[in-house]
Amino acid sequence: MAARINYSIQNSLWLLNPLHSKATTHFRNRLKFRQNLFSLSKGAVFCSYATNTDKSGTEPADPFVLTTPLYYVNAPPHMGSAYTTIAADAIARFQRLLGKKVIFITGTDEHGEKIAAAAADGGSSPGEHCDVVSQAYKTLWKDLDIAYDKFIRTTEPKHEAIVKEFYSSVLANGDIYKADYEALYCVNCEEYKDEKELLENQCCPIHLKPCVARKEDNYFFALSKYQKLLEDTLTENPDFVQPSFRLNEVQGWIKSGLRDFSISRASVDWGIPVPNDNRQTIYVWFDALLGYISALSEDRDQPSLRTAVSSGWPASLHLIGKDILRFHAVYWPAMLMSAGIGLPKKVFGHGFLTKDGMKMGKSLGNTLEPNELVHNFGSDAVRYFFLKEVEFGNDGDYSEDRFIKIVNAHLANTIGNLLNRTLGLLKKNCQSTLVVDSAVAAEGTAFKDTVEKLVETAQGHYENLSLSSACEAVLEISNAGNSYMDEHAPWSRFKQGGAASEAAAKDLVIILEAMRIIAVALSPVTPNLCWRIYEQLGYSNEQFSNAAWSDTKWGGLKGGQVMAQPKPVFGRIELKTGTEDGGEPAAAKQVAKKKEKKAKAQAVAEA
Repeated sequence: MAARINYSIQNSLWLLNPLHSKATTHFRNRLKFRQNLFSLSKGAVFCSYATNTDKSGTEPADPFVLTTPLYYVNAPPHMGSAYTTIAADAIARFQRLLGKKVIFITGTDEHGEKIAAAAADGGSSPGEHCDVVSQAYKTLWKDLDIAYDKFIRTTEPKHEAIVKEFYSSVLANGDIYKADYEALYCVNCEEYKDEKELLENQCCPIHLKPCVARKEDNYFFALSKYQKLLEDTLTENPDFVQPSFRLNEVQGWIKSGLRDFSISRASVDWGIPVPNDNRQTIYVWFDALLGYISALSEDRDQPSLRTAVSSGWPASLHLIGKDILRFHAVYWPAMLMSAGIGLPKKVFGHGFLTKDGMKMGKSLGNTLEPNELVHNFGSDAVRYFFLKEVEFGNDGDYSEDRFIKIVNAHLANTIGNLLNRTLGLLKKNCQSTLVVDSAVAAEGTAFKDTVEKLVETAQGHYENLSLSSACEAVLEISNAGNSYMDEHAPWSRFKQGGAASEAAAKDLVIILEAMRIIAVALSPVTPNLCWRIYEQLGYSNEQFSNAAWSDTKWGGLKGGQVMAQPKPVFGRIELKTGTEDGGEPAAAKQVAKKKEKKAKAQAVAEA
């Protein structure tokens, strides 16, 4: 066997076992009595602290709490981390457009053996190492236009206080015990492994490195006690784990039998000390998962589990990579059950990214650096490509050629060029002024109905986390606009004068109204591009910042509004090849010609 556990469990632990009907009743009642802080719902699952009512006596709407993983700082941020965070940001922005109070949480996981080793390799202390890498994440998120609300570091004092309180709560519930443990351990995963999980030569299937034998006297969490309760939770709440095929994976893990897991390390110094046993530190996952709760604690408050939970928990959505699904969909819910805290509403596990059809890795020399992508192409291009071209939930592939083709075709041509040529015609023939309200201009046209249906479709896809399909629906509005322009040929009708010229002027209002709607509907994905579109339509930055999803309703543009002077909102990406200085062959290098601060050359779009 890969592991041997020697321990004795008190009879009281059996009495609390939810697998027994009488014990289950006792267990649920104990949660309510012991904490006296929670309002229990069905099966003592999804319980939470009571929501305070406002002065009118009505309960305010629950916030939409969205989290990314807390990223491990053993190395700088990579494209996988960026992908999760871009998706989370798009979801958060959409929820804000709906008028919801959003709490978007991200941060860094800063304890554990790997981090101490990485710091030693770099000649710094663990704390110094964490400061540098955590700041690298913040810098990248700024460059990618990530509008997070909370950034939690697990080395923060408030986090440590809440972790210790949570640990003590689980201990008081009889779910922590001490035992000898001998097993194969993957340092990279920070996890003990079963032999049946491993590849040849006892290699970890994720990191492809041999696991090492370890024997320690650790503290354990009684995960097996919650097997039946977890099974029932997933049966009664099939949307808890998404996509549905990930739910099947989780149910398979649980049905195969859950084993108690070690939640402390005697051999790791860089971590939060176990309460009442400073010889051990708390296991990095038992520590890091609580960052989703400690992030809710305000810095001005005395940190406590109660105040943190009452500030927004439970989370509406945990967004994670599929490689950490077990921790979030099995370990984490059981831990919360033990402490009497409500479960998150949904855990969504997305797929991996590959490059040119191959798994990325430093040893293969094919890593994809997010900082380089953003520097070369800008945040809008990076955000759009990965959200549009990767079906959210599945694995996705990146290639330079496909990236450039997609971004040029969709953002520069389909959207950017439509706006530019419409504004050019308006300037030439109408002094950049709208001749009539957009609602009046669209009377008797099918185009308005088409746009409204596509907006409704996009909203549904956003709500279902089908981000690629949401992008496609918005892009279809622009495709319909280009077709409308080609069919009505307003440039030709202006030359005819009279009624034809008046109709042509209305056509421009119709297209620009569609562009206004696109600027709102695509803003969760490409916020900078959409602001530039809004600006071209004569709006202020404040008006754009205050836009809501309700602004996708037809009729926003009014007669007499003056549009800005036409200029490209997104420049084409040029692929440059040649030789570097010194005559060495140069790798393909892309230069995005954008109207942004980072741009070094001016873009030219066809009118």
